[in-house]
Amino acid sequence: MPTTRRRPRSAQQRYQEAVATYVAAGGDESVQRVITAVNSLARKLDQWYARQLVDLDLTQGEWAVIAELATADGTPVTPSRLADAGNVAASSMTHRLDKMTERGLVRRSPDPDNRTRVLVELTDDGWGVFEAAVREANVVESDVLAGLGKKQRAELADLLEVVIADLDALET
Repeated sequence: MPTTRRRPRSAQQRYQEAVATYVAAGGDESVQRVITAVNSLARKLDQWYARQLVDLDLTQGEWAVIAELATADGTPVTPSRLADAGNVAASSMTHRLDKMTERGLVRRSPDPDNRTRVLVELTDDGWGVFEAAVREANVVESDVLAGLGKKQRAELADLLEVVIADLDALET
C-alpha cells in the first residue's frame, strides 16, 4: 500500500492551529491571535535574517555589534555597553571585537577622557556591511508588508508602539 505524503502545513494553517490550541487551553482569542501572529512573524523574519547574515559572512553576535554601533548616533561605544546590549560576557565581546577588528569592520581606540577605557566604532567597511544588510532586509520586509496600504502600515506601527510602551511600563 503506497504511503501518502501529507502536504506541509502553510504558515496560515500553523497560525490558526496554534491560536485554537491556546484558546482551548483558556486563552482569550483576541489576545492569542495578536500574540501568535507577532511571534509567527518574528520567527519567520528571524529565519530570513539568519540566512542573510550567512550571505554577509556575519554571525548574529557580529550583527548585534554592528547594529548597536550604527544606532549609537556616530558616538563610539564601550565594549561593556556592547556586551550588555548583546547579553554576553565581556570576555566574549573582547574576542568578538578582536575578530571584527581583524576583518576591518570596527575600530578600537583609547577613550580620550579615560585612559583605562576603550571605545569602539564602525569603520567605513562596517558601515558598508550595515547598509547592505538594511537594503537586503528592506526588500523582504517590504514584500511582507506589501498587502498593507500606507495608512494600514502606519496604523499597525502605531498599535505596535502602544504595545511596546505597555511592555516598558510593565517592567518598571
